[in-house]
Amino acid sequence: MQDALHEHLFANDESGHAAETQTGQEPGRRWPRLRRGAKVAIGLAIVAVFGWLPLRAIWENSSVEAVLNSRLVTLRTPIGGRVAAAQRVPDQAKLEAGTVVLRVFNPRGDRTRLDDLRRQKSRLENERPSLAAKLASAQAAQKDLARQAAQFRDGRVLQLEARIAEIQTSIEAAAARRDEASAAVERASSLAKSGNVSSVELARLTRELSVSQQTELGARKRLDAAKVELAAAQNGSFLGDSYNDRPSSVQREEEMRQRAGDLEADLARTDTEIAWLANEIIVEEVRFADLTEANITTPVAGRVWEMMTSPGEDVQAGQPLLKVLDCSGAVITANVTESVYNRLQLGDRATFEPNDGGEPISGTVVNLTGAAGAPANLAINPDALSKEPYRVTVASRDAAARACTVGRTGRVVFARQETAP
Repeated sequence: MQDALHEHLFANDESGHAAETQTGQEPGRRWPRLRRGAKVAIGLAIVAVFGWLPLRAIWENSSVEAVLNSRLVTLRTPIGGRVAAAQRVPDQAKLEAGTVVLRVFNPRGDRTRLDDLRRQKSRLENERPSLAAKLASAQAAQKDLARQAAQFRDGRVLQLEARIAEIQTSIEAAAARRDEASAAVERASSLAKSGNVSSVELARLTRELSVSQQTELGARKRLDAAKVELAAAQNGSFLGDSYNDRPSSVQREEEMRQRAGDLEADLARTDTEIAWLANEIIVEEVRFADLTEANITTPVAGRVWEMMTSPGEDVQAGQPLLKVLDCSGAVITANVTESVYNRLQLGDRATFEPNDGGEPISGTVVNLTGAAGAPANLAINPDALSKEPYRVTVASRDAAARACTVGRTGRVVFARQETAP
């Protein structure tokens, strides 16, 4: 009985111990399961995250590298000379178009032609008063000679009119003598028939009649000649025994008029040459100023990228002085894989996503150079993007692109082109 009781007690203890052991093992078994599930969840999350990136790269047309770029404008000096600073340009300062950055001046410019033009103009200006005085004197002498010629013409006309009146009087007297001689001849002829007048007397009277007729005829001829002289004198031409055409006073007046005309032409030519030289001097001064001083201005809005000279340095014509970023022509340079490159076309839409989380910049594909590495006047050479050899250029008109933040990195996402069925 004692042994049975001992077995019963020990059996109860073992069953209780077994129950307690089973109850204590259940929480221990649950914890590894939770830990294993957490590891599986974390692994799945890691696989999902790191697997999505290449998956997205496969499904999305994007660049490997991209950088915000801008075209460079190289400013060269048009003349040779010495460089001087026009104004102090702060570093990274954005300059407006037309801003004077540098000045180049040449103190040894050739001014030979300018000096020659000024000397010619000065000589003509000194000669002009003398020509004007000679012209005034010639015009005064011409007026005096014209007055004398007018007086001579008026006097000659009066003289001829008086002579015509005198000749008319002589004609009237000759006509009276002719009439008297004619009456005497008629009377002598009737008396000669009766023998009261001799034939000699009749012949004498007949001769006197003929003389009186010729005297009248001569007077009429002189009257005609005087009228011709009067008409010529009234027309400005003079006829006489000792001269023809015009007298000496009229000839001198004509000579003086010609001299005055020549002097007037010389004066007008001098004035024309002075005016022409004045215009030439203005043109030459502008040309000389262009050859001796030049303002180097920015043709576009941007900022100085590289200063290739310094004030006080002597430069030659055509030498580059500085490079300016063209902020109005900002572009994005990117390199892509071969598969992405083969899917791109000019004009495709693209978006630049900065690595710093800034605002995306939209644009269009404007150049596909591939692996050729075509040269371009860009601030950052496309060859600097070396992870992939295929290069793409994207142009943008966004305000963010015109902020001139050259060198900003990121990636370019290209819009997927739908394939036509």
